Amino acid sequence: MDKIPHVALIIETSSTYGRALLEGVRRYTHSHSPWSIFLDQSDIFSRPPEWLSTWQGDGIICRTRRSAIELRDSDCSVVDLSDIDPPRDGIPRIESDNEAIGRLAAEHLLGRGFSRFAFCGHSEHRWSRMRQKGYTERLRHEGYQVDTLDTVWNERRDQSWEAEQERIAQWLLSFDGPTAVFAANDLQGQHVLDACARADLPVPERIAVLGCDNDMIVCELGQPGLSSIVPNAEEIGARAAEMLDTLMRGEPPKQSHQLIAPISICERQSTDITAIDDPVMQQALQLIREQSCMGLRVEELLDHLQISRTNLERRFRKHLDRSPHAEIRRIQINRAKELLAGTELTLDQIARLCGFEHPEYLSVVFKRLEQETPGSYRQAARSE
Repeated sequence: MDKIPHVALIIETSSTYGRALLEGVRRYTHSHSPWSIFLDQSDIFSRPPEWLSTWQGDGIICRTRRSAIELRDSDCSVVDLSDIDPPRDGIPRIESDNEAIGRLAAEHLLGRGFSRFAFCGHSEHRWSRMRQKGYTERLRHEGYQVDTLDTVWNERRDQSWEAEQERIAQWLLSFDGPTAVFAANDLQGQHVLDACARADLPVPERIAVLGCDNDMIVCELGQPGLSSIVPNAEEIGARAAEMLDTLMRGEPPKQSHQLIAPISICERQSTDITAIDDPVMQQALQLIREQSCMGLRVEELLDHLQISRTNLERRFRKHLDRSPHAEIRRIQINRAKELLAGTELTLDQIARLCGFEHPEYLSVVFKRLEQETPGSYRQAARSE
């Protein structure tokens, strides 16, 4: 009988992201040869566990900041899931595509009609810098600038919580008009929401806030609920297990550094607004956002708004540079992309959920807007 590999998982269970990584590992091991697994629940900032230097097992998947570095020259196979520092030569790594996360944040907030943007993060950490980079580059491409505020992680804060929140509140008060803020993660997003409450800044009317990681407890801890980007941590965990399996067989990985794109955005009240001063446009976009995937037609929109098609078309071209029909299709296709990438639903089921009577028509519209078929999009999303 083949020897069962002994594998250590140094992954925190205190976060939604860490638990999703572990679920991905579980998904892989349950469909392949079994492992003998030891789980060390170290925090990502913890020093490497003392037993690590004498570990006699076959492989390790680790998230702590220095564990992978200390194991680089060992006989043990290692896969690094940390994204605080740059990848180290000779240590395979799989991580979220943080620049793609930043771009997705920008796309979401642009779609809400904002023209003022800000970022609140932690420049000492690479993952935050990469999210900021993707966010600011996408917005600059559209001609917008981004205000930034750099904060420090909790355990390194050199001033009181009250003083830090006051600093964030004063930063928010400096914005002239409705502003969209992308926070580097959900915890930072909650800090921004708290600062808004302290400064009596209405959310999302004056400040819209978007976080990342979709930690349900953090996002729904207070009011309003925090919109958040959903990273594909489970897929990262599964890919890490697959890569470690390859390494333990003595084979090199096909790709030593893999970036995994985010899945979607879980929208809650903190971004549930369109930042356009035109009240007719605000009502139209709210209806489109709420009813596009229920089969909304432009004629129904006109009846509800009691406005002429020419008038509505002019307003949409002025504010969004696209037609009402194009906006309906954009919402529908974005939803289809989320379902294709994140579920096992059939195309027929996805078509119905996105407001299309027939899957064939969804395919036609999808290919026209995305330059690929729904099937090829799903395949590419799964292989990233």
